[in-house]
Amino acid sequence: MKRSEVNYDDLSPMMKQYLDIKKEYEDELLFYRIGDFYELFFEDGLLASRELELTLTGKNAGLEERIPMCGVPFHSVKPYIEKLVNKGYKVAICEQLEDPKDTKGMVKRGVVQVISKGTVVDLELLNEHDNHFIAAILDFTYMYTICYADISTGSLFVSNVPHQKDKLISTLLNLGILEVVLQNNEDLELISTLKGTYNIEVSIVDGLLKDQYQSVYSHLEDEHYIRAIQVLFYYLVVKELKDLSHVEEAQIIYQDDYLEMDIHTVRNLELIETLRLKERTFSLLWLLDKTKTSMGSRKLKNWLMNPLKNEEMIIDRYNKIEKLNNEFILKEQLRENLYEIYDLERLCGKITCGSLNARDLLQLKNSLKVLPTILEIVRNLGFDMSLQTHQDIYELLEKAIYENPPVTIKEGYLIKEGYSAELDELKSIRSGGKEFIANFEAKLKEETGIKNLKVGYNKVFGYYIEITKGQIANVSEDFHWERRQTLTNAERYISPELKEKEALILNAEEKIIELEYTMFNEIKETIKKDILALKDTANLIASLDAITALAVCAEEYHLVRPVINHEHIIEIKNGRHPVIEKVSNMEYVANDCVMDRNVNTLLITGPNMSGKSTYMRQLAIILIMAQMGSFVPATKANLPIIDKIFTRIGASDDLVSGESTFMVEMKEAKNAICNATEDSLILFDELGRGTATYDGMSLAESILKYVSTKIQCKTLFSTHYHELTVLENSIPTIKNVHVSAIESDGKITFLHKIKNGAVDKSYGIHVAKLAGLPEEVINDALNILAMYEKGSKKEKKEEQIQLVMNFQDEKENPIEAKLKSLDLLRMTPIEALNTLYELKTEIEHNK
Repeated sequence: MKRSEVNYDDLSPMMKQYLDIKKEYEDELLFYRIGDFYELFFEDGLLASRELELTLTGKNAGLEERIPMCGVPFHSVKPYIEKLVNKGYKVAICEQLEDPKDTKGMVKRGVVQVISKGTVVDLELLNEHDNHFIAAILDFTYMYTICYADISTGSLFVSNVPHQKDKLISTLLNLGILEVVLQNNEDLELISTLKGTYNIEVSIVDGLLKDQYQSVYSHLEDEHYIRAIQVLFYYLVVKELKDLSHVEEAQIIYQDDYLEMDIHTVRNLELIETLRLKERTFSLLWLLDKTKTSMGSRKLKNWLMNPLKNEEMIIDRYNKIEKLNNEFILKEQLRENLYEIYDLERLCGKITCGSLNARDLLQLKNSLKVLPTILEIVRNLGFDMSLQTHQDIYELLEKAIYENPPVTIKEGYLIKEGYSAELDELKSIRSGGKEFIANFEAKLKEETGIKNLKVGYNKVFGYYIEITKGQIANVSEDFHWERRQTLTNAERYISPELKEKEALILNAEEKIIELEYTMFNEIKETIKKDILALKDTANLIASLDAITALAVCAEEYHLVRPVINHEHIIEIKNGRHPVIEKVSNMEYVANDCVMDRNVNTLLITGPNMSGKSTYMRQLAIILIMAQMGSFVPATKANLPIIDKIFTRIGASDDLVSGESTFMVEMKEAKNAICNATEDSLILFDELGRGTATYDGMSLAESILKYVSTKIQCKTLFSTHYHELTVLENSIPTIKNVHVSAIESDGKITFLHKIKNGAVDKSYGIHVAKLAGLPEEVINDALNILAMYEKGSKKEKKEEQIQLVMNFQDEKENPIEAKLKSLDLLRMTPIEALNTLYELKTEIEHNK
């Protein structure tokens, strides 16, 4: 049964209320609160029961037929919401806005929040290591403007991107954008790519939020940025009912301030996840993340994904790492105190727009407790950081919040004794009441002689006296008890004295819960006034944690401080790939990488599996680590500032778009060639292998020449086309190097050492032998290889002679000269036939 199939007038009052609210949230799954359950009806119920694997039931709604329904308990709703949101659904939470006990008739209900992929704020549903970004994209035909925010932390950024969809999508993927908001955008190709290919949720809006939160963009002059913020905030505030008072001033991200890496580079270098398993473990981020806080972990990832180009900022990070490692005792004290700090950024988000509870405030208090110690350490280190300690908030929380409060904030037991005289008085009454009940039970046992008599309480009957069936005869009329409930094994009674005390006790309990809830919200509002200052503190702590982590890595992995040069020189001594060195069971073979001003391209040859790709990745990772402000894996590193890194490593089809390995290869090569500058780094690994040999070789040579002579950026170019090594003789900026290997008795040993010069053998069959192919296959392959090599040499010789002969003939051939002199447009058909006959006769005569 669908909503459209029912007659509104026939429905029960509650179902009419449901439909009225649902009309405003057609695109969301409406979780409608009824008592202790969230219930979903009609199409929402059918869909949710399927997606969440819940039992589909029915509900009476005033109709003859029961309507489809499913539900989940309110206290365990989070896993269900998480599952739906991860599948791309939006969830609207509809709460009871009144206490049913105080309401006559229908309880007022309303949607209090909408949750989608990009707007989750509950810490339990978030990955602590990653930001949770939602972005608005505006298309100005000549450029894209992006505004992206992490609602859980209050971070807000704006940036312009060139009007190229590849760059736009690469930017979104690098940022990890989960949801995109477009304004009246009809670019169906972009929408389809985002949703279908990359699983990014897309929403389209038609409004701007101009009259709220102007403080976040009042410092901006560019109208493009302001409009993008207004679009995003319209969606968040109007459509998703978010309170954004914790969002900080928008930061402008200028792409030119950072080393540019497209999504292919990030993936090929395995910066944040591995290529094969798509997991964080064994990525570069995994190796470097020695942080003690969730904020620091996210900050470190941000530094890794946005390496600096500002030399002053890079050197400042080097200096801090050096200082921390020189003051190793202070460094360890700092790490111990950082470990005590919870996720301040996301706690700030919960204070403003999340379901804050008293345990969250305890985490805030415990985090603030160590700030004075951290401030003292920062001063002793000489770091220029204006860290606030927020002692007023700490003292408020220390005085107010119980050390072990309940999860919910409507059960009481939130506020300590001594915080409020009124609250203490009510608690005294409650405490006295419980003492009274215990004394009253003892008194009744004494007076009645009924030793198993019990005084208890439930929500239906309140306080009662329970007597087992065997003792009912001992209940006298003189007791003036009134029977209230009959059980299988007992009878329950009330007495005038018990009811009198019950009213006083229960009223105290209710008043305590109500008063504590009010005080909790007042404390929350007090903290909320300092929310931006708390966020500044969180940002400083995150940076301090990230730089301390890099200092730990420098010491643990034996990293060295790089030297920055402006001469376009790369000089790395004993460079290492830090992840492979860490996880490999074998001793890692370090290699130099030296490219002076006169060399911009290393042409790398060598066997498969010998380490060419590792050597190439190693250089890029060293440069990225250096520009993120980290020490690097080498014994010496003299490096330039690189503006962009492009990689073409590995072979993979793009099955989603139906593109072959070779098409993907050529697109990535084109991206590098068209966008690289003299200050860029390009890594091309076996370019051209995805097509026929001669096509691939021709393209590889042409691209290699272009990059070396036209762009003149630093390039590592590995190849199995040994014919390319002769280019070193004609292009002085190309230098041949090779990865050495030893062949003995048909076996090959990889030395993984880079040496000058080229090799002319790939050892492919030897690698196949190492892989365990049958001996028969290996022997047959060796025979076929010998035949090919013999035929290839003969063919090359004949081809060369033929080319020379043809070349001479082309200069002296009289028939060709006669053909060129003909004016075909003026010839009649019979003249053309006669001329053709004459030429044919002359050719036969000259044979």
